[in-house]
Amino acid sequence: MGYTLKILKIDLSSGVCAREEIPEKISTDYVGGRGLGVKYLYDNLPQGVDPLSPANKLVLATGPLAGTGALSSSRWMAVSKSPLTQTIFRSVGGADFGAWLKWAGLDAIVIEGKAAGPVYLYIEKDRCEIREAGDLRGKGTEETQVHLRDRHGDGARIACIGPAGENLVRYAAIFSGPNCAGRGGLGAVMGSKNCKAVVVKANRQSSIARPQELKEIIKEHLAFTKAAPAFVRFSTFGPTGNAENCNVHGIFPTRNFREGSLEGWENFRASEYAKLREKDMTCYGCPIHCGKRRVVKTGLYAGVAADGPDYESIWAFTGPIASTDIGATIAGNALCDDLGIDTVTMGNAIGFAYELFEKGILTTKDTGGRSLTYGDHQTMIDLIKMVGRREGLGNILAEGVREAARIIGKGSEAYAVHMKGLEPPAYDPRGAKANGLAFATSNMGANHNIGYCKQEIFNIPDPRPVNRYADGGFADVVMFNQDETAMYEVGIACLFPALLGMMSHSLFLRMMSAVTGVSEFGDKKYLFKVGERIYNLERLFNIREGLTRKDDGYPPRLANEPLRNAGPSEGQLIRRQEETLDEYYQVRGWDLNGVPTPEKLRELGL
Repeated sequence: MGYTLKILKIDLSSGVCAREEIPEKISTDYVGGRGLGVKYLYDNLPQGVDPLSPANKLVLATGPLAGTGALSSSRWMAVSKSPLTQTIFRSVGGADFGAWLKWAGLDAIVIEGKAAGPVYLYIEKDRCEIREAGDLRGKGTEETQVHLRDRHGDGARIACIGPAGENLVRYAAIFSGPNCAGRGGLGAVMGSKNCKAVVVKANRQSSIARPQELKEIIKEHLAFTKAAPAFVRFSTFGPTGNAENCNVHGIFPTRNFREGSLEGWENFRASEYAKLREKDMTCYGCPIHCGKRRVVKTGLYAGVAADGPDYESIWAFTGPIASTDIGATIAGNALCDDLGIDTVTMGNAIGFAYELFEKGILTTKDTGGRSLTYGDHQTMIDLIKMVGRREGLGNILAEGVREAARIIGKGSEAYAVHMKGLEPPAYDPRGAKANGLAFATSNMGANHNIGYCKQEIFNIPDPRPVNRYADGGFADVVMFNQDETAMYEVGIACLFPALLGMMSHSLFLRMMSAVTGVSEFGDKKYLFKVGERIYNLERLFNIREGLTRKDDGYPPRLANEPLRNAGPSEGQLIRRQEETLDEYYQVRGWDLNGVPTPEKLRELGL
């Protein structure tokens, strides 16, 4: 129950679609979602595969809770080898694609090979077709979805890429509705296969082991959610409020991670975005309604609308170029959504280019006559378009900061801020050092969604408080956060309510057990062990790909340059890197090279 125990494999090279059974042991040991995707790739993807080659595989997975009515838990996930980081990667999407995928009788889709020309996949419960998509070539994500809904009716749900994915921008995203599986470039993996979209059409039908029990838990969960301190603010403002918090604490990365706050940040605080709200939106089965469609009312971008931005996207189009124009954040977000681009890497790449121009490494000859001047958001908008189309300097920035620095040379590597090739999100690790260790040791690079340290950002003392300025002593908390995230992502539960007090471990575990009928899934110790197993298997994947201890490091800027203009975080650095890493490896049960020990592998059944 809660499972279909079916994977649909689609080989675009041969045109063959085939359903396969998922072994019961896999569903028990890895459950679903992230666990299922990682296990499938580890077992079936050869070492050294080029992420943009036909040999790479793209898994679109959902979890046991999808489509059952369980609150905030019908998300879907893309899992593949990333063209940006060359590591294992997972990226999570919202809206309702996950529920429809489950109703179509599938726990996952595996896409491999490469079609001869543009195609899209059409999937029903007992049907899979590979259809020609030449007429969709070059269309944005919204237009693509409108076109396919018109063709297949309102009962269809779509995951698609935009022009950036088609052009193999290494941080292209996969969109469903206004939501996306954003980070790591898995939209480029989809584009490399000439797959424009996946259309799923299904009737609503859920298989639940103990439906009455689930109904009672959902009722309890709804009351718990609405009583949570974060509910009213999150439901009212969505994920926009963190700009104030991070600027006050001096961890709002500004001017390519040189400074920790941006003068004039009050212009883009949550209350300002609330004035632009047009309507609320929500994902399937979620009472929080944190999605907000906003429309710019005045100024240069008047009339521009976007489904967002969230905090990360607000930062991406303010901090890196030191602009406080709220309209520009909505315009940048809307453009990235249409092109199908990850806003976090996009903002980092633009901030990197602005600093290189300031240093004289890039000139107007490189930028097509444009001056990259701090505060100039119009040029930022131009660069987003250039990246999506791979034109001029945009063709270089489309490779991501690490590879762009290699191409540009001239010492630009010193200004390239990334970890394992993934550019950091909107938290400066020098003033939030447990988050910094989580970024450095993440199997997917600097990704806050792999082990968000809520203890630092929101002062949530679970499992215990941490000192954001301490130079160590928090490895156990980092491991807890990483394994907790992996646990929730077998569901697949949304991390916003899970980490902000609108869902509890107990509620999640009880829902998992009621839906599946598997008693072990109601045991916190058991599911945390599943999360740890997943995290270690991801580590083994990366080790097989050649990653070592040196890849768990920090960019030079964070270790060598004190944080400036940062209020209480002024002067902070990343110190004692090697000692902190030793501590983390010891807590994890890994050797000093970061390799899981034989004892740890036996303990986890690996």
